[in-house]
Amino acid sequence: MLLEGKKLLITGVLDRKSIAFAIADEAQKAGAEIVLTSFGRVANITRMMAKRLPQAADVLELDATKQEDAEAAGEELKRRWGRLDGWVHSIAFAPDDALGGNFLQTPWESAATAYRVSAFSLKTIAAGLLPAMQERGGSIVALDFDNSVMAWPSYDWMGVSKAALAAVVRYLARDLGRYRIRVNAVASGPVRTIAAKGVPGFDQVEETWARRAPLGWDTRDPRPVGKSVCALLSDYLPMTTGEVLHVDGGHHASGSELISTRK
Repeated sequence: MLLEGKKLLITGVLDRKSIAFAIADEAQKAGAEIVLTSFGRVANITRMMAKRLPQAADVLELDATKQEDAEAAGEELKRRWGRLDGWVHSIAFAPDDALGGNFLQTPWESAATAYRVSAFSLKTIAAGLLPAMQERGGSIVALDFDNSVMAWPSYDWMGVSKAALAAVVRYLARDLGRYRIRVNAVASGPVRTIAAKGVPGFDQVEETWARRAPLGWDTRDPRPVGKSVCALLSDYLPMTTGEVLHVDGGHHASGSELISTRK
């Protein structure tokens, strides 16, 4: 199987419709042994979701803004498994006043929160888990939403943070390559998760995506993203790092709707 024998950590599992849950589900089906992470009030939700996987998974405490939490998780995994083969960054958050067309009025404190949780945390966790990965190498995969060529309606400082996340991926790929650790991102099309429904304007993006994507797109199905993340976690892309892989039905490469609506 694709991930037979792999030891993986997956962040961000909060409900069965989430991309992170689809990744965990596909990883177990592909032969991986996994642990999940959570913290604070939502930890009980993650524990419930962990029991709904094909094999129940443990949940470790990890606040993405605290490197000491990541270090403690890495120490526990070294004790348990002797190593960590890879992990998934599926973490994002922006305060309400950093979204919804409020870009010019967003205070620094809210923009900083969005950046720290959604982008800088990738570096925070990578540094904390490095001792568990540096001996054998492995793969880190972050979840992105394409911000390379346009500003999405109402996405505002989350969009800026996701663009920063892609930059963090490249710089981590540079610095972790010496340990044979690959760092990549998957730019997913819109998936109707609890988090996505909290983004103003999501319905507008959702309505047009499937029509414009050459392969179509089902916003209710996170499995294509889950499978693609598992491919990056596997040994089948051993020389791919610093990359953003689009899993969006081809939407990013298509201008067909823009052309067809021009008079």
